Amino acid sequence: MNKKNKIIINGLLLVATLLSGVPANAGITKMDSDFDGKIDQWHHKDANGIVQKIEYDNNHDGKVDQIERFRSDKVLEQVQFDTNYDGTMDHFQYYAQNGKVDRIERDTKLNGLIDTKEYYGANGKLGKIEFDENNDQKMDTWTFFDANEKITRIERDTNNNGKVDRWDYFANNDKIDRVAFDIDGNGRPEQWQYFSESNAVQKVEYDSNGDDKVDRWEHYDDTGKLSQIELDRNFDGKPDMVQDQ
Repeated sequence: MNKKNKIIINGLLLVATLLSGVPANAGITKMDSDFDGKIDQWHHKDANGIVQKIEYDNNHDGKVDQIERFRSDKVLEQVQFDTNYDGTMDHFQYYAQNGKVDRIERDTKLNGLIDTKEYYGANGKLGKIEFDENNDQKMDTWTFFDANEKITRIERDTNNNGKVDRWDYFANNDKIDRVAFDIDGNGRPEQWQYFSESNAVQKVEYDSNGDDKVDRWEHYDDTGKLSQIELDRNFDGKPDMVQDQ
């Protein structure tokens, strides 16, 4: 072996020795996924070569607009999206251990504040949505769904005091069935409105003395006109006065 070849071989052995202490897959792998000459994916790997995060530039504007985070190799923990490509993430998806979506948070007004949260069951179906209607960073509307993802109930904090004061209940046909109101702010309803198939008010009930029992009934005809009032004047749970209108 001549002297020149010996130097090259020794040099390669030295490089190999130095590199052996560095994991081959650690760091960031940059990719041009659509072969247009521009990098649009960045794969971040730990010292064991396991992907921790992937960043995407989906619209090729040079800015990251999607981030995937992993709790272990190929098991998603969170995905973030910049849906309007303004440089700020506004859609966040969180995943359970089984890899299914557990929660989604959105900035629907695109003002940097989360105003909508969706919660999903183990079966992947939507169970509840929370809304912050006035962007005060406190949820004020809660929508509940059954196993078939049909709305069953909506709860509202209409005066933004942190307490539910209105409850909307829905029938199986997705039409509103009745609405309950907390008038005095004690957390319990004192008024109930019942609706027909055509969403017209049929009956309104009142608890006027706060004992959680109805003591006034208002009945309406098919045109929505008040037709009869029943009163329980001694609060024994039974009408003792009827007024035809």
